[in-house]
Amino acid sequence: VGARAAAVPALATLVSTLALARYGTPDQQRRVTRATVALREPGRALTDPPVTGASGAGDGGWVLSGRKVSVPHPGVAVLVAADEGLFLVEGLPDGVFGAAVRGVEATPEFASTGEPVATLVLDRTAAERVGGPEAVDGTRRLFMAAVAAQAAGVLAGALELTTSYIRTRRQFGRALAEFQAVTMQIADVYIAGRALDVAVWSAAWRLGEGMPADQDLALAAYHVGEAVKALHTCQHLHGGLGLDVTYPLHRYFAQAKHLSHLLGGADAQLDLIGALV
Repeated sequence: VGARAAAVPALATLVSTLALARYGTPDQQRRVTRATVALREPGRALTDPPVTGASGAGDGGWVLSGRKVSVPHPGVAVLVAADEGLFLVEGLPDGVFGAAVRGVEATPEFASTGEPVATLVLDRTAAERVGGPEAVDGTRRLFMAAVAAQAAGVLAGALELTTSYIRTRRQFGRALAEFQAVTMQIADVYIAGRALDVAVWSAAWRLGEGMPADQDLALAAYHVGEAVKALHTCQHLHGGLGLDVTYPLHRYFAQAKHLSHLLGGADAQLDLIGALV
């Protein structure tokens, strides 16, 4: 997905599916075939405990109140991180933007990729509990790993596109790749890609083995921000062609920016790394 900068709901679907597989009941796993995740809150880092409130309803269920931002591909079901754990909100139609539906009001946000992203306002919204605070932490880790993995694919695809271009584009009778300044810049892009790859694989392995992975995830998230800088270099090496909407590089740049925003940017990750070490 990342290597082709495809604007599809793979990220939200995979994370929600893995979260339900880990923490959901058999009935929830059987019933929910497509969902998204609502983790971010305004003015708070992704790793901060959620302040969206969950309280018991009279019928033994739960209701949620709060605001979630940067919810990717909002659809029929949403996994919501709240102060009492991870909750499932169902019954929303596709395209929930506009008037409140079952206590949920969705407002579209701008995304650099053009993908649907929303702010969700929950007002005593009926919900079903999936798991406790450990499910919130686990889903956040899955989300960070998935975003970083997709960003690694984005940078790999942009690097492939750029190396192909500088091999064939000629100036002053020589291929761009023959100029030392160009080779040094494309080498920096390669190094950024390798650093992100190593961080992603380390974090994914530790998650898969049930080992502590917060430091590795924070490093991977930081290198997602560095990938955006590498995309700037790819744009520069392409010249004006990199900004042409009929040429695919702009999709890679937009997706890298979007993924970095989902994690909160490089500065937020440096703060997190400093707190963890």
